[in-house]
Amino acid sequence: MVNLARDKIKMDKIYLSSPHMSDEGFEMQYVKRAFETNWIAPLGENVNEFEKEIAAKVAAKAAAALSSGTGAIHLALKAAGVGEGDIVFCSTLTFSATANPIIYQNAIPVFIDSDYETWNMCPKALEQAFGKYPNVKAVIVVHLYGMAANLDRIVELCKQHNVVLIEDAAESLGTYYKGKHTGTFGDYGIFSFNGNKIITTSGGGMLVSDNEERVAKVRFWATQSRDQARHYQHSELGFNYRMSNVLAGIGRGQLKVLDQRVKKKKYIFDFYYRELGSLQGVEFMPCNDWNEPNFWLSSMTLNGKVKPNDLVEALEKENIESRPIWKPMHMQPFFQKFDYIGTDVSEKLFENGVCLPSDTKMTDTDLHRVVATIKKLW
Repeated sequence: MVNLARDKIKMDKIYLSSPHMSDEGFEMQYVKRAFETNWIAPLGENVNEFEKEIAAKVAAKAAAALSSGTGAIHLALKAAGVGEGDIVFCSTLTFSATANPIIYQNAIPVFIDSDYETWNMCPKALEQAFGKYPNVKAVIVVHLYGMAANLDRIVELCKQHNVVLIEDAAESLGTYYKGKHTGTFGDYGIFSFNGNKIITTSGGGMLVSDNEERVAKVRFWATQSRDQARHYQHSELGFNYRMSNVLAGIGRGQLKVLDQRVKKKKYIFDFYYRELGSLQGVEFMPCNDWNEPNFWLSSMTLNGKVKPNDLVEALEKENIESRPIWKPMHMQPFFQKFDYIGTDVSEKLFENGVCLPSDTKMTDTDLHRVVATIKKLW
């Protein structure tokens, strides 16, 4: 019987981060309303209200609900006037969705290193980049794994050089920097509702800004740039980037449980920190007095005898998902030809970093199972 019980536990998959409906079923009331009113088409009440609710949540003046965070970054670059041959500074330690839209606009990415204080864009490296490329058009800063970048200095540098700042806050909905929500410090902020995010519409994104005129323009571009006319008329290139009314309904329901999910993510991080933080060579992603993370993923570096692959493989044998830190963009085959400003911080974080299971559905039993598996390596 004991062996059977152990086999049953081993078969239960523990995920890095996976989507789920709220226990209260908030999503269904909005989805049901969409079906009852026959608003299964791309636009409708849910889209309009979801935009208002996100804008209110993060204290932005306007928002545009889009089909993905990638699409939101693309249209933010377009709204910033980025075009062919323009230079765009971009955090190197991120997922490729941050950098790909730069190429969509036929612009040129220049990748900026991280610092150990935040794991995000290094202000010193950014300052060096401004010295090398004084005609840069925009900066995309990422808030990695829900931890805010050093926004004071980054905002100061962008204002000093009169450059548009775009915040890729795809992973940081629910994160605050000195009491203000990430995504609202720059000219444009981007959120993602992909299936693995803290709240999800299965796929979707949001652009927020205090520039209401630009947000209206983004909505126009995202709806195939359809002119106000009885017939179908298009005076500009358009994109099919609007979020559907049904998915927006799911998002409205998910938004109601954002705060409790942030609370659970912090509980998971604190559990790992307490149980694993004293192991030789283990350092967790930094938390600072000015940073209130959403702890989307609990991440750490290993600088001792145990290597990230050792940990990933040990967990994998127990049917537990974990993953290395993002591989920096300047190390990616597609992006290697573009310039990189910095030292080796992002490379070291990639080589030594690992993301632990952080799914909000995890129980204490799950957490103890993860920790016990890891401790065996020491």
